[in-house]
Amino acid sequence: MKNLIFITLAIFTISLNAQNYQKAESLLNEVSSKVKSYDNMVIDFKYTLQNNAANVNQETRGDVSIKGEKYVLNLMGTTQMFDGKKIYTIIPEDEEINISTYVEEEENNITPSKMFTFYEEGYNYEMDAAQNLNGRKIQYVKLTPKDSNAEVKNILLGIDSQTKHIYNLIQTQDNNTKITITVKSFKTNQELAQNLFTFEEDRYEDFYINRLD
Repeated sequence: MKNLIFITLAIFTISLNAQNYQKAESLLNEVSSKVKSYDNMVIDFKYTLQNNAANVNQETRGDVSIKGEKYVLNLMGTTQMFDGKKIYTIIPEDEEINISTYVEEEENNITPSKMFTFYEEGYNYEMDAAQNLNGRKIQYVKLTPKDSNAEVKNILLGIDSQTKHIYNLIQTQDNNTKITITVKSFKTNQELAQNLFTFEEDRYEDFYINRLD
């Protein structure tokens, strides 16, 4: 009798977990589909880095323009541009530019162009808490890396239940450092300059250019 109860509970638990996974997958697919329908996105965001043990608490603002895989990111006084082949990191304070070839197999970070689709591979996911924030219902999905050796412990992806846009991303690392990206402005299908994703070297005549490969 005890074995029967145990088996019944086990089946019930598996069923609930499967339903939870399916709900999370369905919501993430809606987000991905919505994002891929846009020609481009222009996003202003708040970036927060916290580690209580190390007494670190940093907050800054940034912005990013995305079109397909290409992007231009402005954060912490640095501009990073990806033209589809190479990554250009422009540091005005040091008058330095680093140029490297993008290798997808080696890119484990959540890049701007992957921010809305990174979860499609390498993660298990489940529905988490729902919160009302500034009059918006935000549904969180918890993502856990399938790789047990990953530096990331988990990621909470906050999704606006009405628009199906990402509201924020909370990444917790193994050393308990927490990185939070909160979207402050989300614009789509904007008129972008034709050369926005083109690196024009002659604009940086006084800069040291470091070609990393």
